[in-house]
Amino acid sequence: MLNVSIIVSDKDHPVFSVFEEWSRKQTTIKITLVNRVSELEEDGDFLFLVSCSEIISHKVRDKYKYCLILHASDLPNGRGWSPHVWGVINGERSITVSLLEAEDGVDSGKIWLKKKIILDGTELSDEINSKLFSAEIALIDKSIRHYQNIVPYSQSDDIKSNYFRKRTPEDSEINPNDSINSQFNLLRVCDPNRFPAFFTINGQKYTIKLTKVEKQDEK
Repeated sequence: MLNVSIIVSDKDHPVFSVFEEWSRKQTTIKITLVNRVSELEEDGDFLFLVSCSEIISHKVRDKYKYCLILHASDLPNGRGWSPHVWGVINGERSITVSLLEAEDGVDSGKIWLKKKIILDGTELSDEINSKLFSAEIALIDKSIRHYQNIVPYSQSDDIKSNYFRKRTPEDSEINPNDSINSQFNLLRVCDPNRFPAFFTINGQKYTIKLTKVEKQDEK
């Protein structure tokens, strides 16, 4: 039985509960889901880094046959933090999730697998997450079950990668003087629970929660 460990740094991150549920369903592999490196109890076959904010040292990586990162961009483009969020804000209609080997250089390891997600431009944060997390689960599942047939390949040196900075709560600020239309992509990617959209008027801060209204048949 394969021994698989997964690190999700923030227990409140919505992806954590998704991997909890997936882990409970596994019967042919042993899954250990933790929030930090110090909670890893033993060596294993796979270590997956999912929304992991810690630096994973070479010493830790060497305890596993494979140490892999899930990264939501079409590497080598879009290295860094929250690339799919920056992409949606910039108007992109698709997300490519890359599964790659962890190396000392940020998001520089060999690529194992990629999966593309298509967006229609109406999805809100939870819907984007649902599509993204499903793709991540699919990549991990495929890598575990078919690792012997996967041939990792180096990232292209011909493409100059852009690096995204880490987002902060201030990046969810809406300008009350600009149109909703011009800020819609920002509105729809803001996590309503952890990083809600907000604006300030007359010294008072207000948060915004965006929800969809279901279409009703005309009578």
